[in-house]
Amino acid sequence: MILHRYFAYRFAKTLLGVFFIFFVILSFIEVVEQLRRLGSVDASFQDVLTLTLLKVPTGMYDILPLIMILATIALFLGLARSSELVVTRAAGRSALLSLVAPLLVAFSFGIMAVGAMNPIVAATSKQYEARSDALLGQSSVLALGSSGLWLRQGNPERQTVIRAQSANLDGTALSQVTFLTFSTESGPVRRVEAERAVLSNGEWLAYNVKSWPLSNVINAEASADTFETLSIPSTLTADEIRDSFGTPSSIPIWDLPDFIQKLKTAGFSAQRHEVWMQMELALPVFLVAMVLIGASFTLRHQRGGRTGLMVLYAILLSFAIYFLRNFAQVLGENGQLPAILAAWAPPLAAIGLSLGILLHNEDG
Repeated sequence: MILHRYFAYRFAKTLLGVFFIFFVILSFIEVVEQLRRLGSVDASFQDVLTLTLLKVPTGMYDILPLIMILATIALFLGLARSSELVVTRAAGRSALLSLVAPLLVAFSFGIMAVGAMNPIVAATSKQYEARSDALLGQSSVLALGSSGLWLRQGNPERQTVIRAQSANLDGTALSQVTFLTFSTESGPVRRVEAERAVLSNGEWLAYNVKSWPLSNVINAEASADTFETLSIPSTLTADEIRDSFGTPSSIPIWDLPDFIQKLKTAGFSAQRHEVWMQMELALPVFLVAMVLIGASFTLRHQRGGRTGLMVLYAILLSFAIYFLRNFAQVLGENGQLPAILAAWAPPLAAIGLSLGILLHNEDG
């Protein structure tokens, strides 16, 4: 038990050290990037630092597997250099038993990353997008709520708020839709309700329409008109609507199931968000796989030679598994793989492969 605690302490210390080093490196890189992005607008250095601090957690969260594999390699190289692995073997501890403490630390770190760091990253990424859009003069056009789908379009003179009960997969065909047009000077101008509306070539083509004028009228209902079809000018494009959903990483893991249900209720595909949720749940297992990969090549005495080559093999294999995981994610988001298979197959395959290498090295 004392040996397990010692290995856990050494691994946690190494992991935090590698984490801090990458945090500093990413911070410097992000400062340069924000200076470049905000060079054309009136932004202070405080704005640059604020955006940097809001952006760095996302970058750190993305490279957690890299941090884990490097921390594992550093741990076992340090133990081999000090001959502590030799002493451990001489005490009757096998290689697999020596890995129990680092694996528990990696799994616990993964659980904390998903349960605590994930919501922090989601919150900071939202704040980053809001502050960045405010400085660059951009804005999101879509919101999804319990009352339906909400969009916004317009220009400096007029703004139109659009609410729909449901929509197609890319948000260009709406059903049970309401258009409320506002003037920046006189307030509400017109209300339009339609059975459905389709976005095409800079306009919404609405069907079975009823329109109420809201400015300079006493009785809006008496002045209402009905149309079989009505063209409503639009500044939106299909790409803008799709981009307004943002990335699934901007939604906390705890809120993701409800958001997926809202997407399905509104008529949108939630495949990308389902895959992301499964990949987040599989992250602790993936970090365990990174530890096993690093240990399978470095859990050996350095006098055996080829230490640099073994480290290179460990890094290359970890990158290969990481790219395989990303490739499976793409297949899952495209619907070619089930979400569970796309998320869980790569880490489980990596664990099986690394265990095979460890057993081969130990027992021949």
